[in-house]
Amino acid sequence: MGLLDQLRDAISTRGIEVIDLTAPLSSSTPILQLPEPFSNTIPFQLEEISRYDEKGPAWYWNNIHTGEHTGTHLDVPVHWVSGKDGHDVSQVPIKTLVAPAVVIDVSSGVAGDEDFLLQIDDVKRWEAEHGALPDGGWLLVRSGWSARSDDAASFLNEAHSPGMSAECAKWLAEDTPLTGVGVETVGTDAGAAHSFDPPFPCHNFMLGAGKHGLTQLRNLEALPATGTMLVVSPLPIVGGSGSPARVLALVER
Repeated sequence: MGLLDQLRDAISTRGIEVIDLTAPLSSSTPILQLPEPFSNTIPFQLEEISRYDEKGPAWYWNNIHTGEHTGTHLDVPVHWVSGKDGHDVSQVPIKTLVAPAVVIDVSSGVAGDEDFLLQIDDVKRWEAEHGALPDGGWLLVRSGWSARSDDAASFLNEAHSPGMSAECAKWLAEDTPLTGVGVETVGTDAGAAHSFDPPFPCHNFMLGAGKHGLTQLRNLEALPATGTMLVVSPLPIVGGSGSPARVLALVER
């Protein structure tokens, strides 16, 4: 039996569970709100072309209107000035889109502090227990924030949401073998990260190092600390700074 046959059988018998980490995409999906004078993305919208009517009697289809960074989405280097000479979303290496992932659980810290910041020592303690961060893999930060995702006001929370310190972002970008970080919040940076030095350090350091970000993930509580294979499927938009993505986790049971 070939490896793909073994994978198919393992999935069908639930020896490998496929877990959807993607938030549904609709007009009510929370989106990042920047203050004036900065421009903001549009909410997701469907524009009906036809629906079994005189415009198309046998088919239903829509135009979609959305920003690249709406809902569960992938950030790539050209999204940030520090990575402006890096690759766009159509050029993301396949080994980044199908890669191992580990999960660090900070939900108890976030429960007591909405502005909780992941620190280098938190990750080093995790490594002492679980082993080194995966080469070319993802660090997924479980904060519990996705429980708020059906209520935009609570999810955005007036710029009070967890993230990581500038020192931790720099260390993850420059001193670990990760390809990216994934979070449950609207962006990879904390809600207050506009006031950090540098501002929005996760974007600045990770994307500047040619790495990636995943946002608005859910169901991270269903993943083990290690042993997940992540499958990330963005639209390959030529020149794109990011894309909404379907994100799946394969977990051996």
